[in-house]
Amino acid sequence: MQTITTWLWFDTQAEEAANHYVSIFPDSKITEITYYNAAMPERDGQVMTVSFELDGKEFVALNGGPEFTFDEAISFQILCKDQAELDQYWSKLGEGGEEGPCGWLKDKFGLSWQVVPTRLYELINDPNPARSVAVTTCMLGMKKLDIAPLEAAADAAG
Repeated sequence: MQTITTWLWFDTQAEEAANHYVSIFPDSKITEITYYNAAMPERDGQVMTVSFELDGKEFVALNGGPEFTFDEAISFQILCKDQAELDQYWSKLGEGGEEGPCGWLKDKFGLSWQVVPTRLYELINDPNPARSVAVTTCMLGMKKLDIAPLEAAADAAG
């Protein structure tokens, strides 16, 4: 049983965001929607929270108002088995957002994601320090990570 649930604070886009994320990740679903009531007359009837699962992990999206926004201090990492999977997540999460360095992006809601191939960690942890440095240097010049140039950098370094 999961005992820690991630809460995500939105202004008014909790339901839209939850539906967006659920459409991207396998084995995902909306599990509950709650609504503000007369205790907050200015929001009565509006969506308050959306509970959802992404690949079996629980999240709650809260329509809490404009007081807080996302920044890069918190991000979610997606480990991808190959370039095709990485490209798919990068495309879907990046739509309407902005690309950042080294496999980071912000989605259209401002939430930060790291879309990373598992191959990157294999290459960076190569016992040959020259290969590791070459891969890291190559990665630092990328936005969306691309496995082929990372492997080529490792191979060129020996």
